[in-house]
Amino acid sequence: MNYILKSCFFSEENVWKLCEHIKTQTQIPLDEVYAVFISNERKMIPIWKQKSSRGDEPVVWDYHVVLLHQNQQGKSFFYDLDTVLPFSCPFHVYTTEAFHTDHGLKPAFWRKLRVIPADTYLKNFASDRSHMKNADGTWRMPPPLYPCIETTDSKMNLDDFISMDSKMGCGHVYSLSEFVKHFAEK
Repeated sequence: MNYILKSCFFSEENVWKLCEHIKTQTQIPLDEVYAVFISNERKMIPIWKQKSSRGDEPVVWDYHVVLLHQNQQGKSFFYDLDTVLPFSCPFHVYTTEAFHTDHGLKPAFWRKLRVIPADTYLKNFASDRSHMKNADGTWRMPPPLYPCIETTDSKMNLDDFISMDSKMGCGHVYSLSEFVKHFAEK
């Protein structure tokens, strides 16, 4: 799966490619898999244990995308291509080490999570990568080599996925505590 490991600056595409790989190449049922967008209204969310972290400090992303697998036995695992935690990280380890808790954080940094079934994500997500270009059209970070992801209806709808407004976009929006309560191992 090395072709997926592109750039932490395109986490939404990395997770889309991982969902695509699961759909076509693995024994994992796609209905056990979710794309998880992490952001908030201010687009300032801390995540610890990231490859670009300095020591024990979090990286403050505008948004980040990870894959969640919840198997039929009720066990959940995160796949974050930008973490120093194991790839296929148990739910409790990831939520404790990477998310910590919102308690003690200023409300501006409280995380929300938009959880989208993988099949829905594959069918609806589109990005022309314009969010990664400077005003003069140059790339802020080199893009992946494969073509942009688009649907028949859209070339760019990334903002609908990043938005934590529950009235728009696909999937369901949770606070961090709601997310942990809903997806923790049964």
